[in-house]
Amino acid sequence: MRRLVTALAVEELEYAGAEEIVAYAVDRFHPRLTMACSFQKEESVLLHMLTAVCEEPRVFTIDTGVLFPETLQTWKQFEERFGVRIEAIDARAEDGEPWTIDRCCSEAKVVAVNRALQDVDAWVTGIRREQAPTRSAATKLERDHVHDVWKVNPLADWSERDLWRYIERHGLPYNPLHDLGYASIGCQPCTQPGNGREGRWAGLDKTECGIHQ
Repeated sequence: MRRLVTALAVEELEYAGAEEIVAYAVDRFHPRLTMACSFQKEESVLLHMLTAVCEEPRVFTIDTGVLFPETLQTWKQFEERFGVRIEAIDARAEDGEPWTIDRCCSEAKVVAVNRALQDVDAWVTGIRREQAPTRSAATKLERDHVHDVWKVNPLADWSERDLWRYIERHGLPYNPLHDLGYASIGCQPCTQPGNGREGRWAGLDKTECGIHQ
């Protein structure tokens, strides 16, 4: 399969399946390839696909110090199930004060992602077009001009149903908060149950933290 996807032209990637996109990214960019992991259902799928074609994948997460206990539990399950070490990029408040919905960690998360992407040529994300209007134009391979790297979005055209079918078919671990009505999961102070990304920064005129611009 990896020989097949290596021959794909960039314009053909939009018609390729998620597994093919992941394999293409590994062939083209590894070891200067990393994957962002926020321990949501998208990463359950992506880690399963990535570890199937890459023996030593690079994976990172942004640790704000205010992740849900369920997210920390999922972190441990992911490392055990997929045999990877997920690097923690520290984005905790420097002054030691806890993050709140009014004192958001967006700036710190952006700085942390900048550090995570310093020595790579591409990163894999769980962005899907149906998640939010801000993501509706996402392509499966696009240039991230902010970080001057390639951004790979293998699940761009996947639906919520596609994700759950894959997770169930392969018996994958996933964040238990999804079963409690959290469709999108961030930090404790800024996340409530809700469909799509409506539970993120609920009540505020905000849908993105600045990582994906």
